[in-house]
Amino acid sequence: MKAERIETLDVRSKTSVADFFIICTGTSDTHVNAIVERVAEKLRTHNVRPLRTQLSGTGWELMDFGEVVFHVMREERRQFYDLETLWTEMRPDPSLP
Repeated sequence: MKAERIETLDVRSKTSVADFFIICTGTSDTHVNAIVERVAEKLRTHNVRPLRTQLSGTGWELMDFGEVVFHVMREERRQFYDLETLWTEMRPDPSLP
């Protein structure tokens, strides 16, 4: 589906919510939704289903696979929330293994 700017963030030392965040950009709401649908379709063929899916139609869709959380965002949302900087600059949590 030609997702843009695909990044994987290792957040294991910073949160117990997930081990990795995968973040990518879609060019429109339709493109964002198509990326989410394609990822879900491909993973279903491997019997992998999300624990939760948040489909809001607001330019930021999320699929939670437990150890991996997949974010698909329109560029303006991605720039506004800047998850890459937030999680990269966050200090490790000493209470995590």
